[in-house]
Amino acid sequence: MIVDQLVLSKKESKTKYEADKKSERPIRSVAKAVSWRVIGTLDTLLISYILTGEVAIAASIASIDFITKMFLYFFHERLWNKINWGK
Repeated sequence: MIVDQLVLSKKESKTKYEADKKSERPIRSVAKAVSWRVIGTLDTLLISYILTGEVAIAASIASIDFITKMFLYFFHERLWNKINWGK
């Protein structure tokens, strides 16, 4: 893929850029948010359990963490998708 990008002319590269710029859909952001939050929530659950020693408290903390951070990540991802810097 890197070799292809180096070989492409500016015109072809610009066309590919325009296609890539529009390829990120909200459903992809949702999938990324959910998958990342599963990993993050397992981490929070483990740390909460280590600190409190109680499964119920750790699960409560992890549940709240899962919901709030998934929404925050989704909107963060959508905002960054609108920013052209670095694309």
